[in-house]
Amino acid sequence: MVDSATPVALLAARPEAAGVLLDVDGTIAPIVDRPEDAAVPEETRSLLRDLSRRYVLVACISGRTEADARRVVGVGELVYIGEHGMGFDPRAEEWGDELDQLVADSGWQPEPERKQYSAAFHYRTADDERAAVESLRGIEHKALELGLRARWGRKVLEILPPVAANKGTAVRSLLAERGLRRALYAGDDSTDLEAFRGLDGLELAVRVAVVSTEGPSELGQAADLLVGSTDALVALLRQL
Repeated sequence: MVDSATPVALLAARPEAAGVLLDVDGTIAPIVDRPEDAAVPEETRSLLRDLSRRYVLVACISGRTEADARRVVGVGELVYIGEHGMGFDPRAEEWGDELDQLVADSGWQPEPERKQYSAAFHYRTADDERAAVESLRGIEHKALELGLRARWGRKVLEILPPVAANKGTAVRSLLAERGLRRALYAGDDSTDLEAFRGLDGLELAVRVAVVSTEGPSELGQAADLLVGSTDALVALLRQL
């Protein structure tokens, strides 16, 4: 039984005035070797459907494209924001040529994941992780030369356009559109720090970190609540 004075209980007391926002991979979908194999378990999908019937907003904010996040989560009732919210800045589309050049020249295997606004170089399946990271450092350097941004995540190097849009701006936009001053956000990686900051200034903010040995320590330090796995997060969400 959750204490009625906890932030989660306070949020659950007024679902008509609150939002639930979630990262996907490593948060509600367990991490797998190949990104294309990821899926949200059916039990979690059922819970998300229940939440969508109670809360004003239940959204997934992912580094995947919107369509791919929708496929992985498999719950049509939710709101989906892809590529860390890059689409909120129209200038993101202006860097396609530079991204295409970087991907074409990289020679990276497995083939880089070229999205609408960004590119991801995964190395979870690399035989020699240290050598893979060293090779990706060269790709990172080339990206910076082209004027792009580089960001390291859980076994991935992401290359993005140099715009201010991120998960934090996406969180603020979604909440502002609905006039919401209460929200929970859960995530597991460095980009979720931006989403945490997107809750700043709310009447009630609950920041949940799904911690792991791969995730950044800063995420746990910035969180209001820590859970140790996707299953533990589902148990927390059941309290909503």
